Amino acid sequence: MHLALWITAGLLAAVALLGGITKTFIPKEKLAAQHGGEWTGNASAGFVKALGILELLAAVGLILPAALDIAPVMVPVTALCWILLMVGAMVTHGRLGQFKLVMVNSIYLVLAAFVAGGHLAA
Repeated sequence: MHLALWITAGLLAAVALLGGITKTFIPKEKLAAQHGGEWTGNASAGFVKALGILELLAAVGLILPAALDIAPVMVPVTALCWILLMVGAMVTHGRLGQFKLVMVNSIYLVLAAFVAGGHLAA
């Protein structure tokens, strides 16, 4: 179980890192032109960058607290925050009719619930 939690947290951290880098460093206009990034056309550049920074923090929060054994409770807290972020992503993509992306986000949500539940139960 411990290994499964580490693998799942690592996968989610990689997703968060990639999404965070993309939203933080790629211009909003370029994101809006790509599939899955259309939602950025209706959002301010500051909002997109803020989401990117939150995703970067999530990548750190899913791994470092447990790896360093400093405030390991932050891992399930981060996973719960990731669940909230995925709910927002699912609503946003659903409104745009991007149901494949809703399914991808729902998988990330389930993985985050596994990480949160596994760490809280331990």
